[in-house]
Amino acid sequence: MANPRLEIVQGDITKLQVDAVVNAANNSLLGGGGVDGAIHRAAGPGLLQVCRTLSGCPTGDAKITGGYNLPARWVIHTVGPVWHGGGDGEDESLASCYRASFGLVELHAIRSVAFPSISTGVYGFPIDRASRIALVEIKAFLERNESVERVVAICFSGNDYAVYRTAEAELF
Repeated sequence: MANPRLEIVQGDITKLQVDAVVNAANNSLLGGGGVDGAIHRAAGPGLLQVCRTLSGCPTGDAKITGGYNLPARWVIHTVGPVWHGGGDGEDESLASCYRASFGLVELHAIRSVAFPSISTGVYGFPIDRASRIALVEIKAFLERNESVERVVAICFSGNDYAVYRTAEAELF
């Protein structure tokens, strides 16, 4: 059975009322396409300004900034792996994105956080595989952390939403 503190929704991450949103960023942290571009546009120029001071971020790691013009107070920037067929440590790198992000959630006493489907856009990670990794990491975190009230897996497309719901039903 799924954890009642986990929600899977379809929508726009930049509009969510949560303490923190996770940005599927690139290594530079300076904006890009997809979720990254949407978050940078919605947050405004202050986000880019502070990201320029962070010296980028390695794949599988995460850094945190303010949310600026977003409803969320925080943006956790994590860099997912580019898919190279699955034999290049992609699964572990993706799982590390969730663990590193949750480390920042704990460090900053964040009570609610939303994750997009990391690496499944232009980075090409297969959505069915990525959704399972995401949900396993979210479940493991929620089992050991009682203070986080809400984790949202937010999917932009209806197809991604359906894949996440199927994965949730199969895993839990």
